[in-house]
Amino acid sequence: MIHSLLSIPCVTLQGEHKTLGDFPARAYLVVNTASKCGFTPQYRGLENLWQYYRERGLMVLGFPCNQFGAQEPGDPLEIADFCTLNYGVSFPLFGKIEVNGPGAHPLFNELKRLAPGVLGSRRIKWNFTKFLLTADGQRATRFAPITKPERLFDRIETLLK
Repeated sequence: MIHSLLSIPCVTLQGEHKTLGDFPARAYLVVNTASKCGFTPQYRGLENLWQYYRERGLMVLGFPCNQFGAQEPGDPLEIADFCTLNYGVSFPLFGKIEVNGPGAHPLFNELKRLAPGVLGSRRIKWNFTKFLLTADGQRATRFAPITKPERLFDRIETLLK
């Protein structure tokens, strides 16, 4: 097990090496995303959460993933352009990763351990699975892809108090 979820190395869309800890926050919302998914319009809701709560300490972080129906085929520039032009995304986006299987990114392995799915399942079922984390990264709550970002307001408010 990795000592701290906040210290797991990640790479941004711009190729910078970062950890979640490099983005100080009172709460984190980590989401596996995709540009050609039925849930893609949730980018708008994620951006709205980011705009509304970022001054109070919420950090929204997007991790593009092509594992589900090849719905994130783009390269980093295409992903960034798509998100910015279509949804005004300004929260940090990371390089494309895998969230399941032997190539799963260590961050998502740890998130799945902290917040298993229905009946204890560790697998992520689809794009736009959301993990809401405490500031120390020690506790996480998982939300299904069908859970719209707007439905997280109460949970976020509780963490930011």
